[in-house]
Amino acid sequence: MSTLAPVQLGASACLDRATAALTSLQHRDGWWKGELETNVTMDAEDLLLREFLGIRTSEQTAASARWIRSKQRADGSWATFYGGPPDLSTSAEAYVALRLAGDPIDADHMRRAAGFVRDAGGIEHTRVFTRIWLALFDLWPWAQLPVLPPEIMFLPTWVPLNVYDFACWARQTIVALSVVSAYRPVHRLDFGIDELRTAIRPGPPTFTAPAVRGTQPAGARSTQPAGARTGAGLANRLRPLASWAGRFQALDRLLHAYERKPVKVLRRAALARAERWIVARQEADGSWGGIQPPWVYSLIALSLQGYSLEHPVMRAGIAGLDGFTILEGDTRRIEACQSPVWDTALAVTALADAGIAPGDPVLTIAATWLLGQEITTRGDWRVRRPRLEPGGWAFEFANDNYADIDDTAEVVLALVRTGAPDGGAITRAVTWIEGMQCSDGGFAAFDVDNCQALCRELPFCDFGELIDPPSADVTAHVAEMLAALGRTGPVLDRAVAWLLRAQEEDGSWFGRWGANHVYGTGAVIPALVAAGLGTEHSAVRRAVTWLERHQNPDGGWGEDLRSYRDDSYRGRGTSTASQTAWALLGLLASGERTSTVEQGVDWLVTSQTPEGTWSEPWFTGTGFPGDFYINYHLYRHVFPVMALGRFVKGDGHA
Repeated sequence: MSTLAPVQLGASACLDRATAALTSLQHRDGWWKGELETNVTMDAEDLLLREFLGIRTSEQTAASARWIRSKQRADGSWATFYGGPPDLSTSAEAYVALRLAGDPIDADHMRRAAGFVRDAGGIEHTRVFTRIWLALFDLWPWAQLPVLPPEIMFLPTWVPLNVYDFACWARQTIVALSVVSAYRPVHRLDFGIDELRTAIRPGPPTFTAPAVRGTQPAGARSTQPAGARTGAGLANRLRPLASWAGRFQALDRLLHAYERKPVKVLRRAALARAERWIVARQEADGSWGGIQPPWVYSLIALSLQGYSLEHPVMRAGIAGLDGFTILEGDTRRIEACQSPVWDTALAVTALADAGIAPGDPVLTIAATWLLGQEITTRGDWRVRRPRLEPGGWAFEFANDNYADIDDTAEVVLALVRTGAPDGGAITRAVTWIEGMQCSDGGFAAFDVDNCQALCRELPFCDFGELIDPPSADVTAHVAEMLAALGRTGPVLDRAVAWLLRAQEEDGSWFGRWGANHVYGTGAVIPALVAAGLGTEHSAVRRAVTWLERHQNPDGGWGEDLRSYRDDSYRGRGTSTASQTAWALLGLLASGERTSTVEQGVDWLVTSQTPEGTWSEPWFTGTGFPGDFYINYHLYRHVFPVMALGRFVKGDGHA
């Protein structure tokens, strides 16, 4: 008998329990949706939004404040992910929200929070987006913020830094913030936050380029001869302009001057165009893009444009927030986004891997729901692909403007497993995806060739990824989908070539939308094998070796989110169910049936809860690498079911 037989038996029983648990989570309409957990900035900004609009209630405030307090750590700080380092901006926003809730500054938890903020540099060193929230309430001067003029709406698509150079999530946020920046509104509170400052309150702005080593201090009197002084002074003044940071600081100074006296006709026209752009992109559920940042800023922007709370757009936007609100006990928290299409596609694939047959009612009703979510309208992607016919799926319940390639690939893979008639939806989706291939052969999440790195240099944008370049995980999912459909040809060939070029020197792949190299590597290996590269291909073997070397002593895999900034965390972290499953999916696809695989499966078996799932407080999803992270509550379940199903049936492929 094989030495793997006992593990196989344990895995089979574990899989049965997990399959029953996953099936029980299906909504009667056919979909699955796990909570999408982020951090307390969502809750703090929700209270600040409601305060600004005049709709904050004492009940909402008290419940949200309890949630925010529950996430504070012993040092007084808040983090952006479970077990992560303290974060200055998150802590500052949480503190202000608690002040709004009436927490006194001399309470122990508030003293600790204020102490942390000061020690970390004070609100002077928070990110620009945090200081925008403070400026809305006269807690930071608007004049001390970078300018984002609404006239950006007039830049044609061929001019750098037009709105379509930004990723869709940034694009929607920037357009709304350009309106807010033009008005510079102030809603005064009955408290200040001087206790969070390390210096006196900022005075009038002094925008200067970074100091250049060897130049004179500003205002110093020169002792050089006049002729030498002229040449050297000019060189010193021009030297900062040699970098993009210096050039944008110079531009920001010019924009501040313009803001003091904008061209009125141009400003009115720009605000009107931004307003129309925002309104046209509101989704059926009242959201903008199905995500928090453009949603809250769009509501503020439209209110500044004169939209009353009773206006249908505002009513829908405010009401829609309730659908993103989780009430649990006496607490209240906000989801930054929701992922029903993504979750449902993954759940269908997992159950099919577990042995649920095509035609089973569980899969049939899921397929019916997914087909009902198909997007057949053109979104912003049409700007660069005007002749491409629509087809595909979004991440959320409602996001018709931003179908995404990753979700579409996973939905197609899931629909194929159900055996349900698709009415041409798969053909439309494949045609759309193939038309969205980037010029280098890779695939991004939402757009084509959205790679304008200059966007990252803007002083306004110091938080989160601003562009949407191709990534290994999305490209891998597309390649796997094309291979599963038997599609061959240049689109698949170029995608595979892109993946081979993107492999890291250590054999792994970077994971853009999941943490991190474990996610990327676990996605790419199955895609390459499905696309026809043999399991002995050098790229596959190097990836397998990397996974084997990064297995934890307990048999599982984990990767701390700090790996996005610190390579020493790459492939290193506490074992989690989702990351262990990702590694196993890669190893099984490569044909591995070794002790490494056995130990990984055993980790899943022994760590399963009595309810048939897994406990996973760690965040393994990624919004913005290095800045914003997600705990998808269904990841801990669907990916282990996939891995166990493929292990039990002895097949590494879906």
